[in-house]
Amino acid sequence: MIEVYIDGASAGNPGPSGAGIFIKVNGTVERYALPLPNMSNHEAEYYALIHALKICIEKNYSIVSFRTDSQLVNQAIEKEFVKNRTYAPLLEQALELASTLDLFFMKWIPSSENKAADELARAAVKRSKEKGESSFET
Repeated sequence: MIEVYIDGASAGNPGPSGAGIFIKVNGTVERYALPLPNMSNHEAEYYALIHALKICIEKNYSIVSFRTDSQLVNQAIEKEFVKNRTYAPLLEQALELASTLDLFFMKWIPSSENKAADELARAAVKRSKEKGESSFET
């Protein structure tokens, strides 16, 4: 099973943002630090999930276990519902992508267990702030 750790970060609320994705595949690791445009931290968390799902689909990783320290995103995926309608299109996109996988799990973990993804997200925010760089796409 592929393990995927995700995190989103934002320098401000909203502010320059980034997504961190850390994937464990058969003893090797893949790291992604994706700069995002100005958005809230919660939006960055959703975009980290969406980008990670796209990466898994592109690489034909069909059995995946996701880990996030975002209770908001974890609960939204579990319940397939968000209270804040701002996040509804992001949740819908994530659920649609996840449904294409053979097996998809998501588990909430404490921030202390998500340091690799957090560091990648912070590096992406730094790149976004310094260069106005963004790999943003929906």
